[in-house]
Amino acid sequence: MAIVCLAASCSKDAPEEFTQETNYVIDLNLAMETDWVVADEILLLVNDHRATLGLDAIKRDQQYASAYAVDHTMYMIDVNNINHDNFSERSQALKDRGAKMVAENVAYGYSSAESVVNAWLNSPGHRRVIEGQYTHSGFGVLKNSEGRYYYTQLFYRK
Repeated sequence: MAIVCLAASCSKDAPEEFTQETNYVIDLNLAMETDWVVADEILLLVNDHRATLGLDAIKRDQQYASAYAVDHTMYMIDVNNINHDNFSERSQALKDRGAKMVAENVAYGYSSAESVVNAWLNSPGHRRVIEGQYTHSGFGVLKNSEGRYYYTQLFYRK
C-alpha cells in the first residue's frame, strides 16, 4: 500500500501600503486541539536546522498563531485539500497583534514530524520560510477521520 504525501507551497506576505484591521475572532482554546507532541518535534527539528545556519531559535506560540493554525487545519480537513485559503486573514490578524511579517507552511499525509520537516526542507519555498527571519511559530497538527495528518505551521516576526 502506498501512501501519497503532498506538500503545498508556502505563502509569505507581500509588503502592504496600508494596514487594514480584521475582525478575525478566534477561540484561543483551539490551540489546545493541536497534537503538541508532533508540533514540538517539528519545532525542535526546525530549530536544529536553523542552528546549523547560525539563526535564532523560533519560539512556540501556543495562543493566537496556534489557534489560527488549528482553525486552518480544520478547514483543510473539511474541504479535503491542502491550501492557503484565507491566508491574508490569518496574516492580518497576527499583524493586528504586533507581527511584522507572517508566512505559513502546510502539508498533508506525512506520518511524522521528521518526514514533514524533511519534505519542507527539500522544497525551496518551504525552506525559505523555515530559514526566514521569524521569531515565533504556531501549529495546527491534526488527523483527519482516516488518521492522516494535516499540518499548518504559521511563522511570524514580532
